[in-house]
Amino acid sequence: MSTKLHWEDFQAGAVTVYGPRLVTREEIVAFAAEFDPQPMHLDETAARATMLGGLAASGWHSCCLLMRMIADGFVNKSHSMGAPGVDEVRWLKPLRPNTYVRLRATVLETRASKSRSDFGFVKCLFEMLDERDAVLTTLTSPLMIARREAGVRP
Repeated sequence: MSTKLHWEDFQAGAVTVYGPRLVTREEIVAFAAEFDPQPMHLDETAARATMLGGLAASGWHSCCLLMRMIADGFVNKSHSMGAPGVDEVRWLKPLRPNTYVRLRATVLETRASKSRSDFGFVKCLFEMLDERDAVLTTLTSPLMIARREAGVRP
């Protein structure tokens, strides 16, 4: 018997928190140097002159961190079949160096696939939180999760 989660194991309103994970200055600068080389992500002095007022992680770095926490938290422990995309991403507050972040995952809704009986959709709101529970980044996405019994309609 498989211990991995199926679509039927997810319920609307369920909230789970994963982490924490420390985000360092070195990691912020390394990510920015390779993927988003803007001053606010690379250099403290230059960053102070930007609207962020100091060094901060790229929003794309935040999304990558969210994805890692999502994968470690439950996707790799479920019968995930991927996702058709991301509905929305919001960067609400800067992610600063030496911040411990956590992921809060909230199941917004579940629905069976209309075209395929072997999976359903689990729409989640993912929120990156800092040590003071401030929401830094949000990401909303429908995930495709295999059904325990393909062909059985809810």
